[in-house]
Amino acid sequence: MDVLYQKGKATAFEVQESLPDPPSYSAVRALLRILEDKGHIRHEQDGPRYVFTPKLPRDKARRSAIRHVMETFFEGSTEQAVAALLDVSSSKLSQEELDRLAQLIENARGESRK
Repeated sequence: MDVLYQKGKATAFEVQESLPDPPSYSAVRALLRILEDKGHIRHEQDGPRYVFTPKLPRDKARRSAIRHVMETFFEGSTEQAVAALLDVSSSKLSQEELDRLAQLIENARGESRK
């Protein structure tokens, strides 16, 4: 998916070519078929080749993936998910990032008071 989001569209060969330590061409094609069967991508035929594109914009796919992770691993709790992210990355956060996170929390507090 990352390759398709980066390129916008790609053939199976282009996807394979873009992967570090890529699997076989047939494995890439199989994965693209699975992603298409699940509704994540679509294809158009360009001569003998299939050109694949993501079905959803990256930001919508990101939100959907986060919701799924939260439900699967954090019982739907935003607090638990954020706490886990902070635990993993707390030593890597700059002061600017911490300030932006604090501002997002303040914004969320304001929204909940309305």
